[in-house]
Amino acid sequence: MKNHSVLLLCFSLFALRAYAQEPKVQPVTSPPPVKTVAADDRAQLEATKDSKSRVRKTIELAELHLKQAEERTAEVQYDMASAELGKYQALVEDLLRFLSTFSQDSNKTRDLYKRLELALRAHGPRLTSLRRSTPLEYAIWIKQIEEFARSGRTEALNSFYGHTVVRDGQQKPVNLKPPEKQSKDGESPPQNKEP
Repeated sequence: MKNHSVLLLCFSLFALRAYAQEPKVQPVTSPPPVKTVAADDRAQLEATKDSKSRVRKTIELAELHLKQAEERTAEVQYDMASAELGKYQALVEDLLRFLSTFSQDSNKTRDLYKRLELALRAHGPRLTSLRRSTPLEYAIWIKQIEEFARSGRTEALNSFYGHTVVRDGQQKPVNLKPPEKQSKDGESPPQNKEP
């Protein structure tokens, strides 16, 4: 019995020592995609004549980069797909900045935001599909781009409501009691108390 205890103790110490010497594996993530609008994309955007054609062209270019990211993912070229998604996000950010310069009370601006909202709604499932078919080290960044597109869509939808909706953090307390009527002499009428 004593030999078994000594043997068990030696084995336990050996196992602990071997476990302590194992290198700790850090989860590996790829570098985040670089968010830049390509020079040829920028040239095409600057060549547009009006805001409507600029929004249309930006959405076309963003969809092109999203399609190329899908193709690269299918070909298991995740670095190239990540680069395409960075260009996609940069174009959508650029479009949101562009639209923020317009008056929010204009119907023309709302139409432009509506065009963007419809495009981002269609991109959501495609981004989700990309994230699910990508290794974890790349999927982390796709998840952030997916959340960015969702918040961009929310911003576009908020433009429709303008000043008629009170946003979180700006709410005023709501008084649910009806106003009390005052009598002729300025005193409040007696309260009806139920037993």
